[in-house]
Amino acid sequence: MVTLEPLHADHADALLAFEWENRAYFARTVPDRGDAYFTAAGFAARLRALLAEQHAGVCRFHVVLGEEGELIGRVNLMDLVDGSAELGYRVGERAAGRGVASAAVAQVCRLAATDYGLTSLTAVTTLDNEASMRVLARNGFTRVEDTTVDGRPGVRYVRRPLDSGPGPASA
Repeated sequence: MVTLEPLHADHADALLAFEWENRAYFARTVPDRGDAYFTAAGFAARLRALLAEQHAGVCRFHVVLGEEGELIGRVNLMDLVDGSAELGYRVGERAAGRGVASAAVAQVCRLAATDYGLTSLTAVTTLDNEASMRVLARNGFTRVEDTTVDGRPGVRYVRRPLDSGPGPASA
């Protein structure tokens, strides 16, 4: 069982520790955030910016908590415009392969429809991130086009319409 919580300032220490612990793991499939992100000042500034975007209603950021309340992932909805947003997510290495990403994405899809009033979501992943492609497919996303992600071959997905019912991951 995983729980989603909206990102807030109290998550700062746990979030930075999570990002540090998983930096090399994430860099295998997604672009690295860069050294400045991992400094205390850089991380604090980035977190303040994210919280300001969330407060303005431009984005919705969530942490994924495990059974013991530990931070094991993130699920974000960025650029909320005209009923749509872009989905992004990452799950730490220790929680990978246990259905955490699928469950977290299913939860955020329901939140997007019921709490945020969204009707569609898009997502992009690299072609070498097969796990992410499976998560999207399990949650009713359809592959719509090839693209690039920071110069790497990728693919774009969409889920439309976005309803409040359970997604394929929980069916």
